[in-house]
Amino acid sequence: MSGAHGESGVEMLRLDVRSEESVAACVSAVLDRAGHIDVLVNNAGVMHQGFAEETGPDQASAVFATNLFGVARVTNPVLPGMRSRRRGRIINVGSLAAWVGEPGEAYYAASKAALARYTEALRHEVWPLGISVSLVEPGAFTTGVIQASPVAEPVFADYDGAREAARRTLQESLRRGDDPRTAPRSSPPGTSRDPALVSAGRCGHTAWWRVRRRAPNQTGGRGWNRSSSAVCTTKSSVPA
Repeated sequence: MSGAHGESGVEMLRLDVRSEESVAACVSAVLDRAGHIDVLVNNAGVMHQGFAEETGPDQASAVFATNLFGVARVTNPVLPGMRSRRRGRIINVGSLAAWVGEPGEAYYAASKAALARYTEALRHEVWPLGISVSLVEPGAFTTGVIQASPVAEPVFADYDGAREAARRTLQESLRRGDDPRTAPRSSPPGTSRDPALVSAGRCGHTAWWRVRRRAPNQTGGRGWNRSSSAVCTTKSSVPA
């Protein structure tokens, strides 16, 4: 879609967040056209469907290459301009999966959890320089990410029942998901102008507890839930 214009007249440039050369060319093109970058939204993401034991290292690395290292790869060349002007805003799009390790989504959830910690640390590092960093963690949205994601080949019969249950759960979640075209039109109530963490869609904090109740008892004990509730509260109070 290089050089194309969207419905709102926004010019689209080709970008592969896995490639240093592609990122450098895209950032350079934007700077040539606009002079500087005020806002960066890191929204690229991929998913891999497969139980942890049935997912190879290369498949797992491919998820992290986009969901975590791709964010850093795009952010780093944008930061110098923001630092020199002492202003800028970075918004990273994570996922509710960062809070809940659903069966069949081990490495996707791990990559989004890693992104959350990266974003939190980056926020503290660049805030004194006038740069704000926020993390948006949507629930289920009706995008094509599942259809585009690779699926690990079933290897162990022991997982057959759980694998099928996980597949049905994921499909049902997507069926009931929000329309991504309407999500940007409204902000969650009670969020500041510079929030550290924003939950988006019907699968926000309320749905988080619904997911926890569905999770196996071994990973959803009362003590774990109580601890996570405190984490949710603390994250919202990260210095703005």
